Amino acid sequence: MKKIALITGANRGIGLEASRQLAQKGIKVIMASRNQNRGTQAYQQLLGEGLDVDLVKLDMNDPADFDKVYNHINENYGKLDILVNNAGIIHQEENFGENNADKISSTALKETFEVNFFSIINLTQKLLPLIKKSEQGRITNVSSILGSSTVHSDDTSGWYGVKPFAYNASKAALNSFTVHLAATLKDTNIKVNSAHPGWVKTDLGTDAAPMEVQQGAQTLVELSLDEATDFSGKFIHLGEEIPW
Repeated sequence: MKKIALITGANRGIGLEASRQLAQKGIKVIMASRNQNRGTQAYQQLLGEGLDVDLVKLDMNDPADFDKVYNHINENYGKLDILVNNAGIIHQEENFGENNADKISSTALKETFEVNFFSIINLTQKLLPLIKKSEQGRITNVSSILGSSTVHSDDTSGWYGVKPFAYNASKAALNSFTVHLAATLKDTNIKVNSAHPGWVKTDLGTDAAPMEVQQGAQTLVELSLDEATDFSGKFIHLGEEIPW
């Protein structure tokens, strides 16, 4: 039976490209998208490329969608081999060129953490029974090097000045979830890792980014494959470990 993958935020950017690359490897990819029109367009695009994909609506702010996604996977596939938690936001109050820790609003913090942290935990916990049915389960949390406290503490780092607080803190929290979930599942066949895609030309990364989306998806894809990932609880970019 084919492996089954669910990728959140799959209608564009890195999520769309990761869907393409995993499907090209013979994996059935369920593309999850909050926006139904954009999701349908992305889904039809990959279908037109001859790829085996499926589509579900998933708004990370709507827990009812989590139940619907669980039921869809359970009824149609009976298991989930790969979960890529890719969906994420940077709040409109923030930009990558400003350290706003002294003035970020509680609203921006809460809204950022709701999507980038709490919803990922809730979705992962919801789908975990299906992942436990996989012979080799993989959970990839799409983080960012901006979630590394080690990097942010080093004033010689090229990332030192990139400090939108809500975004960075949410990714640091997501990294903590990776470490704890990996430890919880250490005696199972499920591997849990955080991915730093890199600074990629997407809506979030802007055209100023040095990496193309194809390379940005590479880390997500590698961490989702059995043959590439025999470790757990790591923070990885293009095969190299990043300090927490």
